[in-house]
Amino acid sequence: MAPTFDHPGERTADEPIKLIGVRETALSLDEVFRAVGDDAAGGTALFVGTVRNHDGGADVDKLGYSCHPSAEAEMRQVAEKVVAAFPVRALAAVHRVGDLGVGDLAVVVAVSCPHRGEAFEACRKLIDDLKHEVPIWKHQTFSDGTEEWVGAC
Repeated sequence: MAPTFDHPGERTADEPIKLIGVRETALSLDEVFRAVGDDAAGGTALFVGTVRNHDGGADVDKLGYSCHPSAEAEMRQVAEKVVAAFPVRALAAVHRVGDLGVGDLAVVVAVSCPHRGEAFEACRKLIDDLKHEVPIWKHQTFSDGTEEWVGAC
């Protein structure tokens, strides 16, 4: 059967932004994955950002994220741009703030679309734009006692 691109499932859902949040508590992969479930989606892409044990050649012991009060609203604006650019069936994004240890989840984003290629592209745009546009800052503490602030935007 030939593909039919005029089917409603091939277009952006009426309300595709299912979950946007800045959290002080641990993030859940299951929550984000469930949020983007859609029967019309043939592809779901999920990105998980974790705290790694090094940065710039130095060992990282811990880090803390802080954000501007507008961060969640700005996350929504980024999500709306992704929805406008891709046939998104469902989208979710959550970012952690507070003190995190190595291995903790810092950010989880997911996008479901009618096809896998669109899902991959939309998910990449979502995480890249969140990192560049949302006012969330990272304070890293290194094993040698030094520390640095890294701006997300």
